[in-house]
Amino acid sequence: MSDPEIRDDRAAGLLEAVSGGEVVGRIEYFVLESPERALVPVHTIVEPAHEGKGIAGSLARELFALAGREHSAVASLCPYVTKWIERHPDEASPADQDLVVAAKEWLRAHPGRF
Repeated sequence: MSDPEIRDDRAAGLLEAVSGGEVVGRIEYFVLESPERALVPVHTIVEPAHEGKGIAGSLARELFALAGREHSAVASLCPYVTKWIERHPDEASPADQDLVVAAKEWLRAHPGRF
């Protein structure tokens, strides 16, 4: 399989991996504006038939690239992305704890979002 195309559907809060015309994986996220701008990944999902092909890692890498282009932090609430950060300290660093707390508060205030 060739590398999937990664698309950002900001309105839907989806970073999608597309291969052969189908969505094979995605990161569901929201944008936090305060106390500073951050992309907040909540879930990483790879379709079962496409697991083990590096799709989740490609999505995480692109999430950080996107945040860099937008001069935004990444405040991960997603277990996969949090582990990815730990494994790739040269490409990503954890967000300030205050930002993570603010992201958790936003998520609690929007219970139907995810």
